Amino acid sequence: MADTVLYELDHGLATITLNRPDAMNALNIDTKVALRDTLLQAAEDPRVRAVLLTGSGRAFCVGQDLKEHIGLLAADREGSGEGSTMSTVALHYNPIVTAITGMPKPVVAAVNGIAAGAGAGFAFAADYRIVADTASFNTSFAGVALTADSGVSWTLQRLIGHGRAADLLLFPRNISAQDALDLGIANRVVPAADLPTEAAAIARRLAEGPTAAYAAIKESLAFAAGHSLTESLAKEDELQRRAGASEDHATAVDAFVKKERPTFTGR
Repeated sequence: MADTVLYELDHGLATITLNRPDAMNALNIDTKVALRDTLLQAAEDPRVRAVLLTGSGRAFCVGQDLKEHIGLLAADREGSGEGSTMSTVALHYNPIVTAITGMPKPVVAAVNGIAAGAGAGFAFAADYRIVADTASFNTSFAGVALTADSGVSWTLQRLIGHGRAADLLLFPRNISAQDALDLGIANRVVPAADLPTEAAAIARRLAEGPTAAYAAIKESLAFAAGHSLTESLAKEDELQRRAGASEDHATAVDAFVKKERPTFTGR
Protein backbone atom coordinates (compact mmCIF):
# COMPACT_ATOMS: atom_id res chain seq x y z
CA MET A 1 0.00 0.00 0.00
CA ALA A 2 1.07 3.62 -0.53
CA ASP A 3 2.84 5.09 2.46
CA THR A 4 0.17 7.79 2.74
CA VAL A 5 -1.93 5.06 4.35
CA LEU A 6 -0.37 2.55 6.73
CA TYR A 7 -1.83 -0.90 7.30
CA GLU A 8 -1.05 -3.35 10.08
CA LEU A 9 -2.77 -6.63 10.90
CA ASP A 10 -2.18 -8.11 14.35
CA HIS A 11 -4.23 -10.98 15.82
CA GLY A 12 -7.39 -10.08 13.93
CA LEU A 13 -7.14 -6.31 14.39
CA ALA A 14 -6.40 -4.26 11.28
CA THR A 15 -5.06 -0.79 12.07
CA ILE A 16 -5.37 1.71 9.23
CA THR A 17 -3.51 4.99 9.70
CA LEU A 18 -3.76 8.06 7.49
CA ASN A 19 -0.14 9.09 7.15
CA ARG A 20 0.33 12.59 5.77
CA PRO A 21 1.10 14.31 9.07
CA ASP A 22 2.73 17.38 7.46
CA ALA A 23 -0.54 17.98 5.56
CA MET A 24 -2.73 17.12 8.57
CA ASN A 25 -3.72 13.97 6.68
CA ALA A 26 -5.46 15.96 3.94
CA LEU A 27 -6.91 13.76 1.24
CA ASN A 28 -5.08 13.99 -2.06
CA ILE A 29 -5.87 11.53 -4.82
CA ASP A 30 -3.17 9.04 -3.83
CA THR A 31 -4.40 8.99 -0.23
CA LYS A 32 -8.03 8.56 -1.21
CA VAL A 33 -7.23 5.67 -3.52
CA ALA A 34 -5.01 4.02 -0.90
CA LEU A 35 -7.60 4.43 1.87
CA ARG A 36 -10.40 3.09 -0.31
CA ASP A 37 -8.39 0.06 -1.38
CA THR A 38 -7.06 -0.63 2.12
CA LEU A 39 -10.55 -0.59 3.61
CA LEU A 40 -11.78 -2.95 0.90
CA GLN A 41 -8.83 -5.24 1.62
CA ALA A 42 -9.70 -5.29 5.31
CA ALA A 43 -13.37 -5.95 4.57
CA GLU A 44 -12.58 -8.92 2.36
CA ASP A 45 -9.80 -10.47 4.47
CA PRO A 46 -11.23 -13.27 6.67
CA ARG A 47 -8.34 -12.80 9.09
CA VAL A 48 -9.58 -9.29 9.94
CA ARG A 49 -12.11 -9.26 12.76
CA ALA A 50 -12.13 -5.54 13.58
CA VAL A 51 -10.68 -2.33 12.15
CA LEU A 52 -9.11 0.64 13.91
CA LEU A 53 -8.98 3.83 11.81
CA THR A 54 -6.81 6.73 12.95
CA GLY A 55 -4.43 9.45 11.79
CA SER A 56 -0.77 10.21 12.35
CA GLY A 57 0.49 13.47 13.79
CA ARG A 58 -1.82 16.14 15.18
CA ALA A 59 -4.84 15.57 12.92
CA PHE A 60 -7.22 12.72 12.24
CA CYS A 61 -8.01 14.09 8.77
CA VAL A 62 -8.82 17.61 7.61
CA GLY A 63 -10.69 16.40 4.52
CA GLN A 64 -10.00 17.28 0.91
CA ASP A 65 -6.48 18.49 0.09
CA LEU A 66 -7.47 21.96 -1.12
CA LYS A 67 -4.00 22.70 -2.53
CA GLU A 68 -4.36 19.80 -4.95
CA HIS A 69 -8.05 20.54 -5.45
CA ILE A 70 -7.56 24.14 -6.56
CA GLY A 71 -5.04 23.03 -9.16
CA LEU A 72 -7.44 20.43 -10.52
CA LEU A 73 -10.28 22.98 -10.68
CA ALA A 74 -8.04 25.40 -12.58
CA ALA A 75 -7.02 22.69 -15.04
CA ASP A 76 -10.67 21.82 -15.63
CA ARG A 77 -11.54 25.46 -16.33
CA GLU A 78 -8.61 25.84 -18.71
CA GLY A 79 -9.56 22.66 -20.53
CA SER A 80 -6.26 20.97 -19.67
CA GLY A 81 -7.75 18.71 -17.01
CA GLU A 82 -10.12 15.78 -17.23
CA GLY A 83 -13.12 17.95 -16.38
CA SER A 84 -14.20 15.69 -13.56
CA THR A 85 -12.63 17.05 -10.39
CA MET A 86 -15.80 16.51 -8.36
CA SER A 87 -16.06 12.89 -9.51
CA THR A 88 -13.90 12.20 -6.45
CA VAL A 89 -17.17 11.83 -4.52
CA ALA A 90 -18.27 8.87 -6.62
CA LEU A 91 -14.78 7.45 -7.17
CA HIS A 92 -13.38 7.81 -3.66
CA TYR A 93 -15.56 9.20 -0.88
CA ASN A 94 -18.64 7.09 -1.52
CA PRO A 95 -16.70 3.80 -1.75
CA ILE A 96 -14.73 4.67 1.41
CA VAL A 97 -17.88 5.35 3.43
CA THR A 98 -19.62 2.31 1.98
CA ALA A 99 -16.63 0.16 2.93
CA ILE A 100 -16.77 1.42 6.52
CA THR A 101 -20.52 1.14 7.00
CA GLY A 102 -21.00 -2.05 4.97
CA MET A 103 -18.01 -3.91 6.37
CA PRO A 104 -19.23 -7.04 8.22
CA LYS A 105 -16.92 -6.22 11.13
CA PRO A 106 -16.80 -3.36 13.62
CA VAL A 107 -14.85 -0.20 12.78
CA VAL A 108 -13.47 2.01 15.55
CA ALA A 109 -12.37 5.57 14.74
CA ALA A 110 -9.62 6.82 17.06
CA VAL A 111 -9.91 10.56 16.52
CA ASN A 112 -6.53 11.92 17.54
CA GLY A 113 -6.98 15.50 16.31
CA ILE A 114 -9.15 17.65 14.06
CA ALA A 115 -11.60 15.70 11.90
CA ALA A 116 -13.01 18.02 9.26
CA GLY A 117 -15.05 17.67 6.09
CA ALA A 118 -14.62 14.20 4.64
CA GLY A 119 -12.40 13.35 7.60
CA ALA A 120 -15.36 14.00 9.90
CA GLY A 121 -17.52 11.96 7.54
CA PHE A 122 -15.24 8.95 7.84
CA ALA A 123 -15.34 9.18 11.64
CA PHE A 124 -19.15 9.54 11.64
CA ALA A 125 -19.40 6.41 9.47
CA ALA A 126 -17.50 4.29 12.01
CA ASP A 127 -19.33 2.13 14.50
CA TYR A 128 -17.57 3.62 17.53
CA ARG A 129 -15.68 6.89 18.02
CA ILE A 130 -13.10 7.27 20.76
CA VAL A 131 -11.80 10.83 20.80
CA ALA A 132 -8.76 12.53 22.30
CA ASP A 133 -9.68 15.38 24.63
CA THR A 134 -7.68 17.74 22.43
CA ALA A 135 -9.45 16.70 19.21
CA SER A 136 -12.33 18.44 17.47
CA PHE A 137 -14.80 18.08 14.61
CA ASN A 138 -15.84 20.51 11.88
CA THR A 139 -18.20 19.84 8.97
CA SER A 140 -16.44 22.64 7.01
CA PHE A 141 -18.24 22.02 3.69
CA ALA A 142 -20.23 25.25 3.58
CA GLY A 143 -17.08 27.19 4.42
CA VAL A 144 -15.76 26.38 0.94
CA ALA A 145 -19.18 26.66 -0.74
CA LEU A 146 -19.79 22.92 -0.95
CA THR A 147 -22.53 20.64 0.30
CA ALA A 148 -22.11 17.60 2.51
CA ASP A 149 -20.45 14.48 1.16
CA SER A 150 -18.77 11.40 2.65
CA GLY A 151 -22.16 10.29 3.95
CA VAL A 152 -22.44 13.21 6.39
CA SER A 153 -26.00 14.06 5.32
CA TRP A 154 -26.99 10.52 6.36
CA THR A 155 -24.75 9.78 9.34
CA LEU A 156 -24.70 13.08 11.22
CA GLN A 157 -28.45 13.52 11.60
CA ARG A 158 -28.73 9.93 12.80
CA LEU A 159 -26.13 10.63 15.45
CA ILE A 160 -27.47 13.96 16.71
CA GLY A 161 -30.82 14.66 15.03
CA HIS A 162 -31.87 16.72 12.03
CA GLY A 163 -31.91 20.12 13.72
CA ARG A 164 -28.45 19.88 15.22
CA ALA A 165 -27.03 18.39 12.02
CA ALA A 166 -28.45 21.27 10.00
CA ASP A 167 -26.94 23.75 12.46
CA LEU A 168 -23.46 22.22 12.17
CA LEU A 169 -23.66 22.05 8.37
CA LEU A 170 -25.04 25.55 7.84
CA PHE A 171 -22.72 27.14 10.40
CA PRO A 172 -19.53 25.06 10.34
CA ARG A 173 -17.28 25.55 13.36
CA ASN A 174 -14.95 23.57 15.55
CA ILE A 175 -16.76 21.24 17.95
CA SER A 176 -14.60 20.32 20.93
CA ALA A 177 -14.22 16.75 22.11
CA GLN A 178 -16.41 17.44 25.15
CA ASP A 179 -19.11 19.08 23.03
CA ALA A 180 -18.92 16.12 20.63
CA LEU A 181 -19.50 13.80 23.58
CA ASP A 182 -22.42 15.88 24.82
CA LEU A 183 -23.97 15.96 21.33
CA GLY A 184 -23.58 12.21 20.81
CA ILE A 185 -20.91 12.38 18.11
CA ALA A 186 -18.21 10.89 20.35
CA ASN A 187 -18.80 7.65 22.22
CA ARG A 188 -15.91 8.25 24.59
CA VAL A 189 -13.35 10.97 25.28
CA VAL A 190 -9.95 10.16 26.79
CA PRO A 191 -6.75 12.11 27.50
CA ALA A 192 -4.76 12.52 24.28
CA ALA A 193 -1.78 10.63 25.70
CA ASP A 194 -4.03 7.64 26.44
CA LEU A 195 -5.81 7.50 23.08
CA PRO A 196 -3.57 4.94 21.31
CA THR A 197 -3.74 2.49 24.22
CA GLU A 198 -7.43 2.98 24.96
CA ALA A 199 -8.48 2.82 21.31
CA ALA A 200 -6.45 -0.32 20.68
CA ALA A 201 -7.98 -1.96 23.76
CA ILE A 202 -11.51 -1.24 22.57
CA ALA A 203 -10.78 -2.40 19.03
CA ARG A 204 -9.01 -5.52 20.25
CA ARG A 205 -11.95 -6.37 22.53
CA LEU A 206 -14.21 -6.21 19.50
CA ALA A 207 -11.78 -8.30 17.44
CA GLU A 208 -11.92 -10.99 20.13
CA GLY A 209 -15.72 -10.89 20.34
CA PRO A 210 -18.55 -12.59 18.41
CA THR A 211 -17.80 -10.84 15.14
CA ALA A 212 -20.58 -12.55 13.19
CA ALA A 213 -23.04 -11.15 15.72
CA TYR A 214 -21.45 -7.70 15.37
CA ALA A 215 -21.91 -7.94 11.60
CA ALA A 216 -25.59 -8.74 12.13
CA ILE A 217 -25.95 -5.80 14.52
CA LYS A 218 -24.46 -3.46 11.89
CA GLU A 219 -26.78 -4.89 9.26
CA SER A 220 -29.87 -4.54 11.45
CA LEU A 221 -29.10 -0.92 12.35
CA ALA A 222 -28.50 0.04 8.72
CA PHE A 223 -31.69 -1.73 7.63
CA ALA A 224 -33.85 -0.19 10.35
CA ALA A 225 -32.66 3.32 9.44
CA GLY A 226 -34.58 3.10 6.17
CA HIS A 227 -37.45 0.71 6.87
CA SER A 228 -40.63 0.47 8.92
CA LEU A 229 -40.94 -1.19 12.32
CA THR A 230 -42.73 -4.17 10.76
CA GLU A 231 -39.99 -4.64 8.19
CA SER A 232 -37.32 -4.17 10.84
CA LEU A 233 -38.89 -6.79 13.09
CA ALA A 234 -38.84 -9.24 10.19
CA LYS A 235 -35.19 -8.41 9.58
CA GLU A 236 -34.39 -8.97 13.25
CA ASP A 237 -36.06 -12.38 13.06
CA GLU A 238 -33.99 -13.30 10.00
CA LEU A 239 -30.71 -12.16 11.55
CA GLN A 240 -31.43 -13.69 14.95
CA ARG A 241 -32.13 -17.07 13.39
CA ARG A 242 -28.76 -16.85 11.67
CA ALA A 243 -26.98 -15.78 14.88
CA GLY A 244 -28.75 -18.47 16.88
CA ALA A 245 -27.40 -21.15 14.55
CA SER A 246 -23.80 -19.93 14.86
CA GLU A 247 -20.95 -21.71 16.62
CA ASP A 248 -20.30 -18.56 18.63
CA HIS A 249 -23.81 -18.62 20.13
CA ALA A 250 -23.49 -22.26 21.16
CA THR A 251 -20.06 -21.55 22.62
CA ALA A 252 -21.35 -18.54 24.56
CA VAL A 253 -24.30 -20.42 26.05
CA ASP A 254 -22.10 -23.35 27.02
CA ALA A 255 -19.54 -21.03 28.62
CA PHE A 256 -22.28 -19.18 30.51
CA VAL A 257 -23.59 -22.39 32.03
CA LYS A 258 -20.05 -23.43 33.00
CA LYS A 259 -19.25 -19.92 34.29
CA GLU A 260 -16.32 -19.71 31.88
CA ARG A 261 -15.21 -17.01 29.47
CA PRO A 262 -16.11 -17.94 25.88
CA THR A 263 -13.61 -17.93 23.03
CA PHE A 264 -15.23 -16.69 19.85
CA THR A 265 -14.23 -17.64 16.31
CA GLY A 266 -16.60 -15.47 14.28
CA ARG A 267 -18.45 -18.50 12.97
